[in-house]
Amino acid sequence: MNIKIINKSNHSLPEYETIASAGMDLRANLDTAITLKPLERTIVKTGLFIELPIGIEAQVRPRSGLAAKKGITVLNAPGTIDADYRGEIGVILVNLSNEDFTIENGERVAQLVIAKHERASWQQVEVLGETERGEGGFGSTGVK
Repeated sequence: MNIKIINKSNHSLPEYETIASAGMDLRANLDTAITLKPLERTIVKTGLFIELPIGIEAQVRPRSGLAAKKGITVLNAPGTIDADYRGEIGVILVNLSNEDFTIENGERVAQLVIAKHERASWQQVEVLGETERGEGGFGSTGVK
């Protein structure tokens, strides 16, 4: 699938690191470094603008290494980029650690996953089909 992209950053285009990778790393496009204090959040710009076909979304997801090692994650994970959005891709990062974290220009801050999606039509009914689980909610399918 070809996706149109404008790159206003000084970094290379996002790319898959391995043949089996689902996501491509997004890099911070910064004039000056940003320091996030504990529990602070910010939008990190990437310098990237994309044009997705209808029926395709781009999902902005956390990088597992940043989350596990530094406590830095994408606040609205996964963030959705809709096919009709033409603005710059931004990543909402939050610092969930107890230490300041500095984001440098070019730092890999998130992953971008390209995915197909469906559009649903609602069919309003009075009764839903029965299942073994029924109305069992959070944790209801776990080990008892």
